Amino acid sequence: MLKSEFWGDETEAVNLALDWAIAHTVSGSDPKTSFKSSEELKKEVGVSITSDGLGAKEAMRLYSEVLNPATRSADDPMALAFIPGAPTRAAVAFDAVVSAANVHGGMWEMGAGAVFAENQVLGWIKSLLGWTEEAGGTFVSGGTLGNLSALSAAKHTIKEKWRQMGRFQNGRPITGYKLACASTAHSSVRTIATVLDVDIVTIPVDAGGHLTGEMLEKALVENPTIFAVVATSGTTNTGIVDDIDSIVTVAHKYDIWVHIDGAYGGAALAAPSVRHFFKGIEKADSFIVDPHKWLFAPYDCCAVLYRDQKHAIHTFSQHAEYLDAFGNEEVNPSDLAIHLSRRTRGLPLWYSLAIHGTKKYEQAIEKSIENSRKCAEYIRKSSHLELLLDPELSVVVFARKGWTPEQYDEWSNKLAKAGELLCLPSKLNGRTILRLAFINPHTDVDKVIHILETTMK
Repeated sequence: MLKSEFWGDETEAVNLALDWAIAHTVSGSDPKTSFKSSEELKKEVGVSITSDGLGAKEAMRLYSEVLNPATRSADDPMALAFIPGAPTRAAVAFDAVVSAANVHGGMWEMGAGAVFAENQVLGWIKSLLGWTEEAGGTFVSGGTLGNLSALSAAKHTIKEKWRQMGRFQNGRPITGYKLACASTAHSSVRTIATVLDVDIVTIPVDAGGHLTGEMLEKALVENPTIFAVVATSGTTNTGIVDDIDSIVTVAHKYDIWVHIDGAYGGAALAAPSVRHFFKGIEKADSFIVDPHKWLFAPYDCCAVLYRDQKHAIHTFSQHAEYLDAFGNEEVNPSDLAIHLSRRTRGLPLWYSLAIHGTKKYEQAIEKSIENSRKCAEYIRKSSHLELLLDPELSVVVFARKGWTPEQYDEWSNKLAKAGELLCLPSKLNGRTILRLAFINPHTDVDKVIHILETTMK
């Protein structure tokens, strides 16, 4: 069955790969890291792509013994740097099903059942946002592509809206479109501005790190060609949620689009204890969340949604002889973002949600929030540590009193190499700091506190 005229007998290759996948699906990843340079890996791996191939055993050996150990473990409960990933084992396992099914998820005609299941997940997210049936979206690879898709739709929509309104600049069609965001916005927003060929207007934040409607309005008065503003619901560095309600009120007063980057923190919409931070999100125009972060799905997965999906359809819908022949009445995922061919990457989340239910997700997210509060309280009372911000979601930002940047690096590297804790230095207002991102409900916060207590004095 696995024999092919071209590939020969692939039975051994398939069995080796599946055995490895099953073992790691059950056990999770090894927390220890053996970071290596490209030169070191070149010496250990050698040339792996050859004319005649290495064979299944050698290729699997290289991956298992050399390549995979030279990676960071994102799902280890003590991996608290960056914004880690903590997928359920069910979601990880179902990702293999998605690959095996090999469904083309760009067109309804080819992937109807899979896309229908993805749409049920999107329906749950829509309910968290308070959006109606006019809303819709799709799954893309990550927050950068999600932000790019949403802001592309924003530019296309607002440009046409202003044209219909007869809005001009010095009597001529508007040129020099600008995108507004806070100084704390994700780095992808600036990259997206380059791709869209628009300028960035960076807006200062308040003392607590929030973008506000008041500061946005000042920027809009000074920059009348701003077409959209990006607000963040859970900044990567500090976990701050911008003042969404005031931002939306001001933005819509000036007829501009509001996009919410919830790549990390958008998942907290499911947590009642912090729902008040998201007031006004029901009036935003677009939204993203990365399920591979705090919704316990494997890489790579981002949900991008629009409050009125027709704006995305008008922007992205593709037409050609070979596409129009399908002629179905359903909305294609390819109509809702910058893609055509796509794997149905929303299905691992669907499978996990279908198994466990949304209440379990709420409880898991609340556990991470509870852990962050407990850790912050320890730091607040500590004599050798300094809590820099009260956590709004689940990121704890702190400093070790009196330490130099070199001491932070030494401490962080030692713990990372030992596989005890992944906590990397960052910067806040030019100062070297540390941050702990609690999104794995299996993290033992008492163990984290013990490490801070015993290794930083």
